[in-house]
Amino acid sequence: MLTYLQNLQNGLFDLFSNDPRVILLGEDVLDPYGGAFKVTAGLSTQFPNRVFTTPISEAGITGVAIGLALRGHVPIVEIMFGDFLTLCADQIINHATKFPNMYQGVTCPLIVRSPMGGGRGYGPTHSQSLEKMFLGIPGLKLIAPSHYHQPGKTIQQIVVRETNPVIFIEHKLLYRETLQSNSDELPFTLEIDETGYQTAILRNYRFGIPDVCLIGYGGISRFLPELLKKLAAEEIRIVALLPESIDPVPIEMLAHFANEARRIVIAEESTEGFTWASSIASQLYEKFWGKLYCPIKLVTSNRCTIPTAIEQETTVLISSLKIENAILEALSWA
Repeated sequence: MLTYLQNLQNGLFDLFSNDPRVILLGEDVLDPYGGAFKVTAGLSTQFPNRVFTTPISEAGITGVAIGLALRGHVPIVEIMFGDFLTLCADQIINHATKFPNMYQGVTCPLIVRSPMGGGRGYGPTHSQSLEKMFLGIPGLKLIAPSHYHQPGKTIQQIVVRETNPVIFIEHKLLYRETLQSNSDELPFTLEIDETGYQTAILRNYRFGIPDVCLIGYGGISRFLPELLKKLAAEEIRIVALLPESIDPVPIEMLAHFANEARRIVIAEESTEGFTWASSIASQLYEKFWGKLYCPIKLVTSNRCTIPTAIEQETTVLISSLKIENAILEALSWA
C-alpha cells in the first residue's frame, strides 16, 4: 500500500520519464533535501537538467515558469507552503490566466503545487488553507485530491489535458496517509464527474437512502474513515462526496446525491466566511429550494489567526467532532 506522498512521487517520476516537456522549479527541491515535504526526493538525481532549485522568490519562480509555459514547456512549480501563494497571486491571476485569452494560439500549461492546511503546529503563516482566495478566477482550475484518489495519476491527467494554469493542492496531513482501498465496512467508488476529474463517493451503509450527504475535499478525507464507521454503528447513513476538482465544481454530481438525502453538510478547512462551501450551498439552494429537510450546514475553521500551540490550534481548525456535530444537528430537524 502506497502513501499519498509515494503515489504523488511515482506520478512525477512517470511524468518526467514519458514527457520531455515537463520541468520542475522550486525552493530546496534538489537532492538530498528533496523539498520541504520530500515530494521531489530523487527527482533531481534522475533528471538533473529538468529540476531547478530557485532563490526565495515565489513571484520570480512563478514568473519564470509562465515564460517557460509560453515557450512550450510544462512547468511544475512547487510553492513550499500554501500560505506563500499570496506572493505569486499577481503572476497567476494577472498573467498566467490572461495570456491564453488575450492572444490567439497561446497556451500556458502551468501547474502550481502547494501543501495546504494546519495540524502540525506550524503557526500563523504556515498553516492556512487559502485556496478560497483563488476560486472563481477565469482560466484557473483548482484540483485537490483526497487520499481516496491517486494524486500521482491526477497530476498526470492535468499535464495531458490542461492548457491553462492549475493550482494543485496537497493537504500536508495527507502525505503520510496510506491511500484508502475499498472495504466492506466503508465502500467507495470513484466516478468521473462533469469536470472530467473524479469524485470519490463513500457510503457507510449498503442499503437504503442516506440520512445526510456530506461534501468536502482534500484533507477533509482524513476524518472520514473513523467518523463514518462511528456513525454507522449508530445507524446513521452517510454518503460522503470528495471531488478532486474544486473549481470548477461538479455541481450536478453533488446535486444528485444531495437530492437523495435532503440533509446536507459541507466541510472545508478554510476559515469561516465567503467560502467554497457557501458557494456550493448557494447553488444547491437554487436547485432544491423548499425540498430540503433542514438548512445546509457549513463546517469550517474559526475565523482567526491559527495558533502554534497544538492544543489551541486544534480548537481553531476544523475537526471530526465539528463535522459530527453538524451532522447530528442536521438530523435533529424533524
